[in-house]
Amino acid sequence: MRYRPISFDRLATELAERILALPGTPWVRVAVDGALDTPLLADALVDPLRVSGRPVLRVSTVDFLRPASLRFEKGKQDAEARYFDWLDEGALRREVLNPLSPGGSGMVLPALWDAERDRATRLDRVELPPGGVVIVDGELLLGRGLPFELAVHLSISPSALRRRLPEEEQWALPAFARYEEEVDPATVADVVVRADDPKHPAVAA
Repeated sequence: MRYRPISFDRLATELAERILALPGTPWVRVAVDGALDTPLLADALVDPLRVSGRPVLRVSTVDFLRPASLRFEKGKQDAEARYFDWLDEGALRREVLNPLSPGGSGMVLPALWDAERDRATRLDRVELPPGGVVIVDGELLLGRGLPFELAVHLSISPSALRRRLPEEEQWALPAFARYEEEVDPATVADVVVRADDPKHPAVAA
């Protein structure tokens, strides 16, 4: 796969342009997937889209994790559990993605679970007007059959991930390695960004 060097700002601009050019649907659902840096890129898409007149809602999968009693059933550092059990995939579909499907209500719950306090957020649903864009960021998102109109994957080499992942998160490396082997997200995503160095990204040509 060939990559084209690009500045972070230009990357955000190009992705926003691609989102704006997607075929007309009631709403556009965008995934920003990767082991690191997904909130930064997802946040950078908001202003260009809003300036173009599109309502935008930001959602993070860290607000759709299962309760600690389920996530940590096998221990707090179980890589297999992180791969399979941390994300409440059903809730993400039910509360965010399905309401923005054709014929959906447009009423989205932006966050479900406060993982730090391990309790429900108790937020109200918000309405995303037709033509709006929801940008969902998180890890291990692809290969689940989740309905996105555009999926962006931040690809990080194993050596770079080992170097950049905080020491307290190193136990999760086998989960990301398994994701690469079983899902091969670079072949599933619509856009692949090489992100070994976040200051010098490159987009697949």
